[in-house]
Amino acid sequence: QVQLVESGGGLVQAGGSLRLSCAASGTFGSFFSIQTMGWYRQAPGKQREFVAAITSDGSTNQADSVKGRFTISRDSAKHTVYLQMNSLKPEDTAVYYCQAKALSIIEYIYWGQGTQVTVSS
Repeated sequence: QVQLVESGGGLVQAGGSLRLSCAASGTFGSFFSIQTMGWYRQAPGKQREFVAAITSDGSTNQADSVKGRFTISRDSAKHTVYLQMNSLKPEDTAVYYCQAKALSIIEYIYWGQGTQVTVSS
């Protein structure tokens, strides 16, 4: 079982920055390891959407809407993923969810509880 705890959300003015963190806890080893960690977001009245992800070897992928503004990084030793958000826009306002994909015999997907990011204009 994996638990994900997010932190770093808050209220910021447009053009400002925030850094989200997500720490995974559990029992990891060669038999059970986290492969990909990422971030999704869900604005009121909208579906949850992909923001960014990073694999165990450091490969990253980002949504077009955040390219050039958001940077995802990872500390694999600490099982922690970060999302540095710069040049924030009001349309970035959402609940941000951390996701982790862990691999044993099969793949498991875990979600955090979400952290609110509000960008005022």
